Amino acid sequence: PAQNIPVPADAAQDFPVAMQASKEQALVYMMSKMGYMYIFDIFTGKCLYRARITQGVVFSTAPIAGGGLMAITARQGQVLKVGINKATLAPYIVQTLRDSELAIALASRLQLPGADELYVQQFQTLLAQGNVPAAAKLAAGSPGGVLRNPDTIAKFNAVPAQPGQPQPVFQYFSILLDKGKLNAMESVELARPVLQQGKPQLLEKWLQEDKLACSEQLGDMVATVDVNMALSIYLRAEVPEKAINCMMQRGEFDKIVAYAAKVGYRADYSYMLQSIARTNPAGALEFAKQLSAASLVDPNQVVDLFMASNRIQETTAFLLEALKENKPEHAALQTKLLEVNLRGGSPQVADAILQNKMFTHYDRAYIGKLCEASGLSQRAMEHFDNVDDIKRSLVAMCSNPQMMNPDFVLTFFGSQSPETSLECLKELLGRNMRGTIQIVTQVAAKYSEQIGSEQLCEMFEGFKCYEGMFMYLGQIVNISTDPNVHFRYIECAAKTGQLKEVERVCKDSTVYDPSAVKKFLMDAKLPDPRALIHVCDRFDFVDEMTAYLYNNNANKYIEVYCQKVRPAKTPVVIGKLLDLDCNEDFIRNLLNSVGINCPVDDLVVEVERRNRLRLLQPWLEAQVSMGNRETATHNAIGKIYITMNREPTSFLKNNQFYDPAVLGKFCEKLDPSLAFIAYQRAAGECDDQLIKVCNTNGLFKDLARYLVEKQDGELWARVLNAEQTGEDGVEPPNRRALIDQVVQTALPETKNPDEVSATVKAFMAGGGTSGLLQP
Repeated sequence: PAQNIPVPADAAQDFPVAMQASKEQALVYMMSKMGYMYIFDIFTGKCLYRARITQGVVFSTAPIAGGGLMAITARQGQVLKVGINKATLAPYIVQTLRDSELAIALASRLQLPGADELYVQQFQTLLAQGNVPAAAKLAAGSPGGVLRNPDTIAKFNAVPAQPGQPQPVFQYFSILLDKGKLNAMESVELARPVLQQGKPQLLEKWLQEDKLACSEQLGDMVATVDVNMALSIYLRAEVPEKAINCMMQRGEFDKIVAYAAKVGYRADYSYMLQSIARTNPAGALEFAKQLSAASLVDPNQVVDLFMASNRIQETTAFLLEALKENKPEHAALQTKLLEVNLRGGSPQVADAILQNKMFTHYDRAYIGKLCEASGLSQRAMEHFDNVDDIKRSLVAMCSNPQMMNPDFVLTFFGSQSPETSLECLKELLGRNMRGTIQIVTQVAAKYSEQIGSEQLCEMFEGFKCYEGMFMYLGQIVNISTDPNVHFRYIECAAKTGQLKEVERVCKDSTVYDPSAVKKFLMDAKLPDPRALIHVCDRFDFVDEMTAYLYNNNANKYIEVYCQKVRPAKTPVVIGKLLDLDCNEDFIRNLLNSVGINCPVDDLVVEVERRNRLRLLQPWLEAQVSMGNRETATHNAIGKIYITMNREPTSFLKNNQFYDPAVLGKFCEKLDPSLAFIAYQRAAGECDDQLIKVCNTNGLFKDLARYLVEKQDGELWARVLNAEQTGEDGVEPPNRRALIDQVVQTALPETKNPDEVSATVKAFMAGGGTSGLLQP
């Protein structure tokens, strides 16, 4: 119901100016114009307190967090703070306001002290009245939990249940659960009847909702029913010993070590491990790994524990985990791990460990013997240092195709010295060449650089195993830069009939010694000389190749070489055939088959040097008849015609394709007049040669006519050079003879006045006009 504001008599005209409600306290703080402060209970509207706290007028207020009011006066500028005194509020309401019901309500809501006796009396009254719900609500809300004690629970338990209603104690606990979290005592007292009724799911629900206070006592009570729930309670109650016990029961061994380290609990792990091993070896293994990783147990004790029950698998798994860092101090345990499996019937496990090279500190000599005894020849070899032991195991392994692992053998040889490797390879070839040749050649190829190619070749030669040498060298020849490797490969390929390989290497390799290969191939006299042809062609042994082929009746290969392989070398071949007195018909046929692909200049040089130029006449004439305009071709046919005196003058004057310098030079000794004709055709490019040949051979009449017709002042100047006159004033006879022919022959013959004029000018420029006037 509405409540009137209790305005004092001396302030009848006063009225509120500010009001702030406290959500936390459910109280209203109100200020009036005359400075009165009022405090009201929101739920009942009752005024709890009234007092004038200032003479000024409050113009601004603000709530205080947690309850209370801040106010500021207008004129004085006072800052006022108003709040309740929780310690005296309840007694004040009881003694001054005389309102016990309001005091209890506020004390319950605000957890006010000073109302304990009042609560107890009210609780007893309600119970006496049989008002269980009200009594339960009162006890649950008692300030400071004054009524939340075993006595209260006992009183509820003593109250008989009403038909159709829950037991009074459950009504009480229900209110407590709705209000918040139970304390440890209440949680235990609630759990007892719940578990008796077989409803552990309710406890689990309340635990999930954080409604129960976990304690060791509660955990002990729940442990008989639900280990999982008990573990949760022990963890929250921080009871590590019993929490670890629950983890063991659940098989969560991987969590024990981490949990113990987290809470700082020191457990007797050895005893725990023994207990688990008897019933759960797999769990004990995982637990042991955890303990070992945290250095909480001696690995030797764990090994003894498992081996006492002949648990080889668990021992192996534990040691593999414990020894994974491969420390020197674990040498004995590494040996133990391998020994356990080699002696215990699991050599494949030891084999896998050794193959992965997991450990390096064990007793190698001892384990090597155990490996050999267990049939692990490969592993035994890895541990042997004595060459005889190695050879014995190697031969035994390679003689059994099922036992031999080529990859292992190749890797094994990589760990041996070159001397040991070579000795082992010889042992394999000597004991079983056919059965071991494949692996021997693979090893030789892989470690050729370390062992030495020459030593390996000598080894194969010593056993006359050219097939093996061919297989070995075939794997390295394409990448080797050693000339001897390439030569040896050609040699053994030839001896094993691999002529295609001989030809391929001779054709493609840039490494071998050509002279040595050429000599070998010539001495070998292979049925197919193509390899020799490639060598001689590449390294310019064409003379020797031609002689070899001709002398060995392999003329068809000569033809193939000139026609298809190297037509440019045909002149050299022809020259050598001429030296060998080869049949001229064969040479002519060879030339005709090569045709225009044969370089004429080189051919002429080769043939002319042997005074057999006429041999080329039919071929050259055939080339000319086909329209060949090559200068070299016409030079060659010109030399032949000149030598044969076959209308040379006509050829020199009419042929347009020869080189005047070449044929002029050729004719100088045979017939200078022909040389003059050739030089004359050069259109001035051979004037120096022309002048020389005329002066040398007295062809002054020809020279005079040439000079007059050409009308070249510079050429006249070179011929009439005044400096040729000696100190005694006598001119050279050649000059005089030339002038005489100019005057007597060239000028009288000419009908061209320009020629006469040019000649006079040339003489005037050379200071020789008197020569023209002589009779």
